[in-house]
Amino acid sequence: MAGGQLKEVRNRIKSIQSTQQITKAMKMISATKLRKAQESILQMRPFAKKMKQVLNNIVSNAEGNINSELSVVRPVGKVLLIVITSDRASCGAYNSNLIKLTKSRIQEKYSAQAAKGEVQIWSIGKKGYEHFAKNKFKVSSTYRDMLLHLTLDQVRDCAQTALNGFKNKEFDVVELVYSEFKNAATQRFIVEQFLPVSKIEARAAAKSVDFIFEPDQNRLIEELMPKLLNVQLYKAILDANASEHGARMTAMDKATENANEILRTLRISYNRARQAAITTELTEIVSGAAALQG
Repeated sequence: MAGGQLKEVRNRIKSIQSTQQITKAMKMISATKLRKAQESILQMRPFAKKMKQVLNNIVSNAEGNINSELSVVRPVGKVLLIVITSDRASCGAYNSNLIKLTKSRIQEKYSAQAAKGEVQIWSIGKKGYEHFAKNKFKVSSTYRDMLLHLTLDQVRDCAQTALNGFKNKEFDVVELVYSEFKNAATQRFIVEQFLPVSKIEARAAAKSVDFIFEPDQNRLIEELMPKLLNVQLYKAILDANASEHGARMTAMDKATENANEILRTLRISYNRARQAAITTELTEIVSGAAALQG
């Protein structure tokens, strides 16, 4: 290895060391954000679960007379998929897995509707929007930047717009595509029905208990269903937020480890080459001195 090549290896080592410092910093930032996001979703889940259980009990005891437009099952003509991705990269396969799940869902269940241009995507997060827009999907940018300054009012506005679209028959079914947070290293990518609110699921979840309702069931359902949908969407976004930070922290940790391996290999190669160059120089000097004495 010549002197120029040794210099090139030194520069490469410095470059990888700089990159490693960046990945370490990003890992620490993601770990800090993950703790806050994890606390938020863990506090949200019991409330969302209990609220859904209450509504399930009401719906399951309605004996088929649910005067709610949100539980009407219609033939599927127009489809809305609300896909929750991230705004930033460097989180491993997080975004690509969500995009693949969305595409496979469309291909497997809504291919006929997609052929007619009746599958619409609302992308929450820039990465999903950029991909779907680039690949000519029918995607809306209305809620693309929601994650930059996430508030409950924004989530309520999104849920209410979807709810109104379902009531006005702009959509026959609305589904959420997001990642459910398990732990820092594990996310579960799922598709969850948002509208219509399923009474079959409610009957399966509830026991045969005779409840006394005040006010009447229809009034309770009318009041609680929109609130449940707000909570369901907000929970999905909090899940996705925690999953994103967990995926980024894991990815940056792996990147740091990979940088260590590359540095170790480069240093071994560099030291061997330098030692070989020194040995060659010494051999030349000794040979030259022997030639002069001869």
